[in-house]
Amino acid sequence: MSDPIRLATRGSDLALRQAGEVKTELEERRHDVELVEVETTGDRVDDELIQDLGKTGAFVRSLDRKVLDGDVDAAVHSMKDVPTDVPDDLVVAAVPHRENPADALVTPNGTSLENLPAGSVVGTASLRRGAQVQAHRPDLEVEPIRGNVDTRVEKLLAPALQDEHERRTEAEKERMSEDARQQERGDYEASETVEEGVENLEDDESEGESEPDNRQNAEFDQPVEEWFESLSPLQQSALGREVETEYDAVVLAQVGLERTGLTHHVHDEELSTNTHVPAPGQGALAITARKDSDAADALRDA
Repeated sequence: MSDPIRLATRGSDLALRQAGEVKTELEERRHDVELVEVETTGDRVDDELIQDLGKTGAFVRSLDRKVLDGDVDAAVHSMKDVPTDVPDDLVVAAVPHRENPADALVTPNGTSLENLPAGSVVGTASLRRGAQVQAHRPDLEVEPIRGNVDTRVEKLLAPALQDEHERRTEAEKERMSEDARQQERGDYEASETVEEGVENLEDDESEGESEPDNRQNAEFDQPVEEWFESLSPLQQSALGREVETEYDAVVLAQVGLERTGLTHHVHDEELSTNTHVPAPGQGALAITARKDSDAADALRDA
C-alpha cells in the first residue's frame, strides 16, 4: 500500500499501547501507519457491566463498523473481545504473537489468593473470573468492578491511600498547632524579666515531663505535599478516585498489567491457568480488515 494503513483503536491507555505495538511492527516492515481513536459502546456505557448490555462485541463492533464503512483500513482488538459472528465482509487479517494468557490477582500489600482473609472482597468485571475465584475460595466475596485496567487498580488502592492522606493531614495540622503554641510561649517568656523567664522555663520543663505528646506517629512527620510528590502517578490519581465499594483485591488479565507497565507499581500474583482458566484468545490481539482489501493483504504478508 502506498497510503498509510489507518488503524482504528479504542482510546484507553491499554488499547493505545496495543495498537502502538502493532504500529511499530508494521513500520518495521516498511509500512506507514496512522492510528485513529474510536469510541465504542463499551466506552460510552460506564455504569453497566459488559454482560448486562445484552450483546457481545461492546468494544469491537464500533471499530469494525468504521472498517466496513471505509473510514479506516483495519482495527486492533483484544482477541478475547472479538465475537464469533464476524460480518461476511470482514476478516481477521492478522494475529500477532500471543502474550501471557494468565489472570492476575492484584492486592495493595502483596497478599496471595491463598492468604486473603475470609470475607475479603475481590473485584472483577468477568463472570468467569468471579466463578473461578469462588470455586477456589468460596469464603471470599466477589463484587463487580468496571473501568480500564488503571481505573480498576486505582479503585483498589484508593481507600488505603485516602485514609493515609487524611491521617497525614491531621498530623500536619497538629504539628502546626504545636509549633504555634511553642512560638506563643516563647514570645511570652521573652517579655518577662530574666529571673521570671528562668522560673517559667523551669516550670515548663517540669510540666513537660508529665505532659503526653499529642502528635501523631513519627512516620507522619513528613509534610503532606512532600509525601504526595513521592507517590507514583498511579497512586496520585487513585487519591482522587471516588469508590463506592472497598476492594481487598482485583482480578484481571496479567497481560493488561504488563502492557500498561503497571507491574512495577502494584503487587500482583499470576494465577495458575490450571485452576483459573483464561478466556479464549486472552493475551492475543486480532487485527480485522475488509475482505480482499489491500490492507488485509498487507497485514497478512506482514
